[in-house]
Amino acid sequence: MTPSIDDNPPRQPAAFSLEPDPRQGVENAAPAVQNRRPQSFDADVVLTPDEEDPFLSPTGSLEDSASRLSSRRRFSFAKVALSAFGILLSLAFGLWTDTLIRDLFSRADWLGYTALGVLAVGILAVLGIVVRETAGMMRLAAVHEIRTEAEAASLEARPARARALIDRLSALFAARPATAKGRAALKATENDIIDTPGLITLAERELLGPLDREARTLILTASRRVSVVTAVSPRAIVDLLYVLYESTRLVRAMADLYGGRPGTLGMLKLMRDVVAHLAVTGSIAVGDGLMQQIVGHGLASKLSARLGEGVVNGLMTARIGIAAMDLCRPLPFKALKRPGIGDFIGDLSPGANKNRS
Repeated sequence: MTPSIDDNPPRQPAAFSLEPDPRQGVENAAPAVQNRRPQSFDADVVLTPDEEDPFLSPTGSLEDSASRLSSRRRFSFAKVALSAFGILLSLAFGLWTDTLIRDLFSRADWLGYTALGVLAVGILAVLGIVVRETAGMMRLAAVHEIRTEAEAASLEARPARARALIDRLSALFAARPATAKGRAALKATENDIIDTPGLITLAERELLGPLDREARTLILTASRRVSVVTAVSPRAIVDLLYVLYESTRLVRAMADLYGGRPGTLGMLKLMRDVVAHLAVTGSIAVGDGLMQQIVGHGLASKLSARLGEGVVNGLMTARIGIAAMDLCRPLPFKALKRPGIGDFIGDLSPGANKNRS
């Protein structure tokens, strides 16, 4: 027979103390923890310097390795020679201009004043070019500075530095309608308690997410144009020139999308960094599976030789676009997935999706 609940007498309430009772004897107290005596070791202990410690030193990513390689400055006799001859040519041009204006004044005053006006217009145009190029270089430097600041802010516990970083990103993309919703969402979290990694992740998703989709569209459009044009072009030199043209346009569009807007000199520097990035990451070569991906899908038996070359050139253009995206993006890829070359194979060669299944 199972006893019922009524058969058990109710338990009386009682109080328990969490602190030890001082009235108890010493014998009932918990034994004290004995400290370990200091000991010496026979083996020599060598401490690794902080700059050589892989866990402390900011090693950076592969794209940062390209920028570090390109930022090294070495003494070059070629640069000294070019600078010297440039100064000499500038002096010769100045003397020639002075002689020309004097000769024009000796012939007729209106010819001399016309030459002075043309010279003034030319000097103003050169100053405008210098201002534009300087502004472009400053914009590229500002994007790179935001990227460095994001890496430093992610290591701090307090979110003040991350908040300042978000304000700089919002100001950088203030003219982008695609980021309006993201800027409003970040503005609404000013009074919320969010840790530093969460703030940077939120900024990457809200601000850079729409821009990443536009960047993928730019890469895909340029790759398709290169694929079609190089497939129907009769000469290899035409293929090379068009790939170079589309690659330059793509890199400039990528810089404009992420707030860089470089000038001519800034564009040359950015192209050099893209090539250095491709060389460091190995993306310029086909050894990481480009030809294996194409041939492995059985496209060699379905596509003509020219169409296959067009697909390869389109994929190479996509590689250049991805490298430009890595360099021009203000924040590194952490919360969002970095696009890969495999994301564009199905769009450039529709038969690849059928062979995958």
